[in-house]
Order: sequence, then structure tokens, then C-alpha cells
Amino acid sequence: METEVQSNFTYMGRSFSGLGITESSSAFSDCNSDRSGEFPTTSSQSRRLLLACASENSDELIRQLVSDLESDSIDVQKQAAMEIRLLAKNKPENRLKIARAGAIKPLVSLISSSDLHLQEYGVTAILNLSLCDENKELIAASGAIKPLVRALNIGNSTAKENSACALLRLSQIEENKIAIGRSGAIPPLVNLLEAGNFRGKKDASTALFCLCTVKENKIRAVKAGVMKPLVELMADFSSNMVDKSAFVMSVLISIAEARAAVVEEGGIPVLVEIVEVGTQRQKEIAVAILLQLCEDSVTYRTMVAREGAIPPLVALSQSGTSRAKQKAETLIALLRQPRSGNAAAAAEAIPARESF
Repeated sequence: METEVQSNFTYMGRSFSGLGITESSSAFSDCNSDRSGEFPTTSSQSRRLLLACASENSDELIRQLVSDLESDSIDVQKQAAMEIRLLAKNKPENRLKIARAGAIKPLVSLISSSDLHLQEYGVTAILNLSLCDENKELIAASGAIKPLVRALNIGNSTAKENSACALLRLSQIEENKIAIGRSGAIPPLVNLLEAGNFRGKKDASTALFCLCTVKENKIRAVKAGVMKPLVELMADFSSNMVDKSAFVMSVLISIAEARAAVVEEGGIPVLVEIVEVGTQRQKEIAVAILLQLCEDSVTYRTMVAREGAIPPLVALSQSGTSRAKQKAETLIALLRQPRSGNAAAAAEAIPARESF
């Protein structure tokens, strides 16, 4: 498996180390336990669950619930999955207990159910169990990846969001990234990024950021059309997704297909505007993306310069963070580099886009 790490950048004999994006994790909230409303339970069931959560020993209840997961009654299965989900959500030490009691395989089976509510409950319980690092390998080994991808495709909105989070948790084991990508997770994650609600967009961007450290997943994401929603979200400062989308783009931009897609989707004027009016962190991400975009392409350099990038880059080189200043100075030097006549003529044929 090939996992890409951004290399150092060399220009005119100078080596610029550490030009990658920093503090990306702070742009993403962890996909923690589900944030959907509590499931309704009868009063006796509620008392039983509350007592189990408060008790030091919930083993007996857990064993009964695991048994109920394999009941012939869908209602019994639903109730068992609900209670397991809550036990795993509200008391972290229960997560390992539930897994050791044998809950994971029957829960994975529920994810494949044609009953969308039962599927949702199974997905959500698996998500909460995946918050325990010791459970991740067992969940993947139990065949959860393909059913989670299926739920990501056809589930209700909560199942899709929680599937994205569960796949993110599993992708934190490096070898799972390839398996998740090859199981078809990337296109529905791109769809969720484009068409989901805010939580769905956030969860999709976080999962894509993690999965796309692997080159073949980068290619899958670009082929699935990820650049269009990324550019649109970055152009909309009211989306609260500028940072997250830019970090995903920064992971993808190392491949040629991604660079071409950014240009095709009108990303250059968006990136230049971010350098001009974004926050300090947004400016640093945008200039790092532009730097990789321009490194090997005279045509892209010309397009960036024609969008008016040099004045905001000069301002950033004077007032940005030390890392932003270095990136801005390097990009300014690239944009001011003399161009050959043929390259200049070709670039003149490319119309400038309107700024967003």
C-alpha cells in the first residue's frame, strides 16, 4: 500500500522543508458517538438501561442483549441494538465488554438488513463500539466494511452520517484505507459532501481527508467529482466548511488529476480570494495548494497571476505566519519567473474566470 507524504519543495537551489499543511486535525471534529436523538424506550426498559449504565457490572445485561440481537423478532433486535448503542455511547468501558460478549458479528448482520431503521441502529452501535481502539480490527475482520459502505449508499440520513463516521474510525488503521476505498466508499462520501446536511458534509470531509492519504483513493475521489463540492464549499464563507474543504483539497492536490480538476472547476479564483480575505489558517492552506498547483505548470502560474494573486501574496509575505510567509515568498518567485514565448502564448488563450 502506498501512502503519500508531502515531500519538500525545491526552487532555484533553495530547499523548503515542511511546506505541508499543519494543524489539519484541528479543522476536523472527531466523529465521536452518534449525535442523533435518544431512542424511545418504555419506562421499564429505560430504568433497566439507566441502572446498567450506573452499575459497575453490566455484564449480565450485555449478554442478554447480544443474545437478543440474533432473535427472530425484528422488534427484539431493534431494542437490543438500541440499548447496546446507548450502553456503548454513555459508558466507554462497556465498548470492550460488548465486543468481547460477541456483539460485533450480529450487529454487522443488522447493517445489511432491508429494514432501514434496523440498519441505522446496527450502524450506530458499530460506530459507538469503534470508538474503542481495541475494537477496530475486530470490526473490520468481522466484515463490517462492505455493509457500512452499503448503508452509506442507501441508508437514511442518520445511517449515512454514522456510516461515514464508522468508516473514518476504521480507516485510522492504515491497512483498512485500501479496503475501504476498494469497497466503493469514496463516491458515496463525495455525494454526502455535496448533498448532505451540515453534519453529513462535515463527516464526509473528515472521512475523505483520512482515506485520501492513500494515492489510489485520491484518484477515486477525483474521478467521483470531489473537486466540484470542495470548490463550492470553499467559495462560500458562510458554509463553515472552508477549512475542512481546503484541507481535503490539500491532501488531493499532490496528484496531477486533482490539479487539473481544481482548475477545471474554477478553483484558482477561489483560492486567490481566500489568500486575500480568508483567516490566517485559510490563507496558509490556500497558498500551499496554489504552490503545488504552480510548481510544474507555467500555464497554471499564468492563470494564478492573472487572477490578481501577487498583491495578496505580497501582503501575506509581510504579515502572515512564518510558514505562510515562506510559502507566499516561494509562490511569488514562481509567478514572477520569466516564461517562454510558446508557454506565454498558450496561456493567453486561457480566459480568466470571474472571482467568486
